[in-house]
Amino acid sequence: MWKQAFAATARLASWRRRFSVSTAVGSELRRSVEEHFREVSNITPPSKKLIPPPPYSVVEGALDRSEGPVLRRAYGEEEISISVRRRAFAIPSRGGGNEDEVDRGHDFISELFLYVNVSRPGRSNSLLFLCGLYPDAVGILSVCLISKQTPDLSQGRVFLALDQQLRDAFCIYLEERGVSKRLFPFLQSWLYLKDHHNIMNWFRKVSDFINDIKPA
Repeated sequence: MWKQAFAATARLASWRRRFSVSTAVGSELRRSVEEHFREVSNITPPSKKLIPPPPYSVVEGALDRSEGPVLRRAYGEEEISISVRRRAFAIPSRGGGNEDEVDRGHDFISELFLYVNVSRPGRSNSLLFLCGLYPDAVGILSVCLISKQTPDLSQGRVFLALDQQLRDAFCIYLEERGVSKRLFPFLQSWLYLKDHHNIMNWFRKVSDFINDIKPA
């Protein structure tokens, strides 16, 4: 009987120690998440009322999707859609930037990747241009013919491997459809806004998950 009582007491003490450690770790984690959430909340993102250069319009729901087109427009019978990604690296802010942003370690986006898709009704394929977008220029990197049924299968060409006359014609082709340096300020701000939107959502979901954790 006494052995059973001592064993029960030992188990209870062990459980209390685990509960105490688990509670302390959980509390520390909650505090850390809340502090970082407040810090991110104090960063002022670009306005959600960003207006792209006309006649482009923002694709509905683009802010909440991880991938897909951001801008869209009609050009005659064609539909032009544009997706954007930042470069794999970014240049730290410097020279003339907001000192608070520099202190917080914000990155300055100086180059973007554009995926420009040109499609027509009734056709089984579309043209896809991979471009580099800069504050003062657009550079075509490759041109692909994409099947709408099997988009993973494409026929592409490196742009610099094309004849100079054909390269010039493709540049004019995109310029006529509004793919130019005028898109840079909007898309740069869009990526800042999307980054802020994503990190806020991430902290909310992590906080909800942690607050639902029951002590082991």
